[in-house]
Amino acid sequence: MVVPTLIAVNTAVYVLTAVQAGNPMYNSLSVLFRELSLVPAYVHAGEWWRVITSGFLHIGPIHLVVNMLALWMLGRDLEIVLGRGRFLALYLVSLLGGSAAVMLFYAPDEQVAGASGAVFGLMGALVVVLRRLRAPAGQVFGIIGLNVVISLVIPGISLIGHLGGLVVGAAATAALVYAPPRNRTAVQAAAIAGLTVVLLLLIWATTLR
Repeated sequence: MVVPTLIAVNTAVYVLTAVQAGNPMYNSLSVLFRELSLVPAYVHAGEWWRVITSGFLHIGPIHLVVNMLALWMLGRDLEIVLGRGRFLALYLVSLLGGSAAVMLFYAPDEQVAGASGAVFGLMGALVVVLRRLRAPAGQVFGIIGLNVVISLVIPGISLIGHLGGLVVGAAATAALVYAPPRNRTAVQAAAIAGLTVVLLLLIWATTLR
């Protein structure tokens, strides 16, 4: 249920920006895109929603299709393993992790958008889940390596945002799958909440520079 819903939301937002811009290839020119994308300087000015809303924007149809295919392929099994609520929490905290990395390392006027941080979080999550199940994770490491190379080679791709999502996704999943049986739900909730607070504090710290 969660994965198709996320795909539907991302697609709907893209369609809205494309219609508003009057061109599906240059939807980033729309007013909505400018209001929701991640620009560190605007976050510093108090527009905090951008650290989340930017993760539902995509620049052109190819960007959207690639991310949604990755979300579908990675997310289906993870949602079954983790459950709907935990999977959604993982997705959102990974998205926030990518945004926090951008806030820490990007110039104030740079613009970033896309679900890639969250998708990389799912890659990190899959590695942790496979290790927890004592299953081979070599193929996933290969996919992550390939995507890192692509992020380095193709201009305009946010490698920093990808790595931020990857690290946070892996950390969040470790907290979920290695939580002790006793009070498991409470421990999982506390871990995700704690990670979220740390990320928000890091973002807030960038506003003080």
